[in-house]
Amino acid sequence: MCTSIVYNGRNSLVGLNLDILDMQYRVSACSKHVWIEIWNEKEGWLPLFGVNEFGDFVHMPTCWPFDARSNPSNPYQENILQMDMDLLSGKKNFAQTKALAELKKICSMPGITYQAQIADHNGNVLQVVPGQGTEYLERPKHAIMTNFSLYKGSQEKHSWMGMDRYLKAEKMIEDAGEELDALGLMDILKEVSQTLCPTVVSMVYDHADNIVIWCEDRMYDSLSSQKIILSE
Repeated sequence: MCTSIVYNGRNSLVGLNLDILDMQYRVSACSKHVWIEIWNEKEGWLPLFGVNEFGDFVHMPTCWPFDARSNPSNPYQENILQMDMDLLSGKKNFAQTKALAELKKICSMPGITYQAQIADHNGNVLQVVPGQGTEYLERPKHAIMTNFSLYKGSQEKHSWMGMDRYLKAEKMIEDAGEELDALGLMDILKEVSQTLCPTVVSMVYDHADNIVIWCEDRMYDSLSSQKIILSE
């Protein structure tokens, strides 16, 4: 499932809810990054979500229903998981990732459509839905991604599409106006958190202070934090 939010007002903030079932995860935090890693039996721990040392923030909600256009179509395509890991690890920067996505060289994994919402340290947003499109938004007031295709809207109904979460988050952001802060965004994540496919991590990155706050298992009264020392 999952919910991804980018907000640009008085503060620039990025938030995510990671909603997963039957996956092993861990939060890896240091002065250079705060990553959520997923365990893979073949590859080990894979950094797929979070903030890197350049202030880029990556989230990758599943897009329901599956669209076969996201399947790999040739051996030269890069899958969206590798795209995200290369950005988080610094193998590629935001501009290179944007160029790759705009050339339509990004696919998803066979049989499942993952999508990505990526924000750079300036609050610019890259949205990638493999096989459907790529959108670059220059410092939008806000950008939200849940589990429906931004290119299809509500035309394909699905019990996990997350339109309710999208609309609730959008209203809360608009009601907050210019004064939304990191704790306020965490409150929004709390309101759209899930229990059926449970929210295992809620995370907010405050660009101005380079602080990441997060909690696990919806323990919103017990927040952890990490200062990021940005690389040039």
